[in-house]
Amino acid sequence: MEAHESVLSERKKQILKAIVDAHVAGGEPVGSKVLMQQIACSSATIRNEMAELEEMGYLEQPHTSAGRVPSEMGYRFYVDSLVEHYAMTAREIAQINQALKAKMSELDQILTTASTLASNLTNYTGFALKPRSRALSVSRFEAIYIAPGQFVLVMVADDGSVKTRNVKLDLNCDSASVARLAATLNRYMTGRLADEITLPTMVAMEEAMAEDGALISPVIKIIYETMNESDRGELKVTGVDRLLEYPEYSDASQLKGLLGALEQKNDLMEMISTAAERDPHGVVIGSEASVKEMNNSTVVFKTIVKDGKPIGAIGVIGPLRMDYARVLSTLDGLSGNIADLLGEGAAQLGDGGVTVTDQESEDDNNGRQKGQNGNRG
Repeated sequence: MEAHESVLSERKKQILKAIVDAHVAGGEPVGSKVLMQQIACSSATIRNEMAELEEMGYLEQPHTSAGRVPSEMGYRFYVDSLVEHYAMTAREIAQINQALKAKMSELDQILTTASTLASNLTNYTGFALKPRSRALSVSRFEAIYIAPGQFVLVMVADDGSVKTRNVKLDLNCDSASVARLAATLNRYMTGRLADEITLPTMVAMEEAMAEDGALISPVIKIIYETMNESDRGELKVTGVDRLLEYPEYSDASQLKGLLGALEQKNDLMEMISTAAERDPHGVVIGSEASVKEMNNSTVVFKTIVKDGKPIGAIGVIGPLRMDYARVLSTLDGLSGNIADLLGEGAAQLGDGGVTVTDQESEDDNNGRQKGQNGNRG
């Protein structure tokens, strides 16, 4: 990007930024007359600069319109070099704070709530990602007797997550058998990875269980499947209906393909996980996406870190004509509060990276949202 930046004059940068901002707000091609209101140049000069930006690949001219729209390359330069800080209102910050602190104790719930907030605050489709986890071991087992042959197996993983399985077996085990099973699992199985469950270990456990040794084989199968299950990752998408508000998704076949990708999730989850490994605060624009159905969209995400390790990500999906400043600032604010909830001691919203403005009235928020929605749909 440094090579591109050295090519563009300050005036070209100013014009490109103004075109992106105007196109995001209104959805229509931007002409020189609109830019003259912001840039102290003649109409002829602005037209010449726009023509050169088009030749360089930063702008496109749809159909025979006199105006231009940003290209993928233009959006990329905007995100990397021109986007300005978006000042969140006190009302938006309070909405984040209240929603994230409302009786949430598990990461899944926090991330899902955060993705819904991201969707509501930006008017794009939100998502929450729990990435493929490292290999987990179980630090503690508990077994809760329900009825003969039936009990609940509780597994506390070494990362603090909890998995429960309702076990029903054609065996006449009682409460004493179930209690002995939990003790045996804690003796032989804690701290082991799934691929460290060996036949000698199972034999030793069967001998320890004596007459209830038949419990071991089916229970170990359940434990093995549960430990492997946790490695697959998960993607939750919210606010898919918001896509319908944008003319970029008016083509039924394109929208169908995108909705299919969001429903299948696996390819999208792989794309986001891979991008997150390269950049914890990622912006994937158009054809940069490895999922072809996303080539008319932008994906913006923020990785959530706890104890120095990535434990998830939140983000939004929308058209290339996205309000990048607002999205980036909103995700920063959400991730900062999630870090606080998880004990990272991050700065409170309103400090450091997020600016509080005095635009707190409902009328102001509604007005700015209408400006963003402009000519959508």
